[in-house]
Amino acid sequence: MFTQNLTNLTVEKAQQILKDFTCLDMQSVASPLDKQALREAILLVASLSDYQMLGVCASSTNEGFLALETYLKALGYQPVFEPNAVSSLAGSVYIKFNTLKGSYYVEGYPGTYRGVLVSCQSAEEAGVTGTYGHLPLDLFVD
Repeated sequence: MFTQNLTNLTVEKAQQILKDFTCLDMQSVASPLDKQALREAILLVASLSDYQMLGVCASSTNEGFLALETYLKALGYQPVFEPNAVSSLAGSVYIKFNTLKGSYYVEGYPGTYRGVLVSCQSAEEAGVTGTYGHLPLDLFVD
């Protein structure tokens, strides 16, 4: 599924980079090099899983679907949703997307976090399983 070339980043180093982006300790990306390292880290760990579930916490439905679309494309998926089919909710939203099934739902979100959670799912014990984020909504936007 993945179309981007990854550097010689190890899984351990990738997971260390991602560790700084947890629900408990929101971090911002300080520089373009940090943003690139974060991109490579999530692409590497996701490539070692069978599928991913994405959770997008955004200030609006439009912002959420834009972030979802950029993440799906970066992970090598063709976005298979129709954001106009979902009624736009007033205020912040949570969008959950399952890459295995291509299914998603949208609901209001009263929380303060903004960003994307990437939950990697693996059937095999050797695969990567874990949840990473909240990653920046614009991580894959230049």
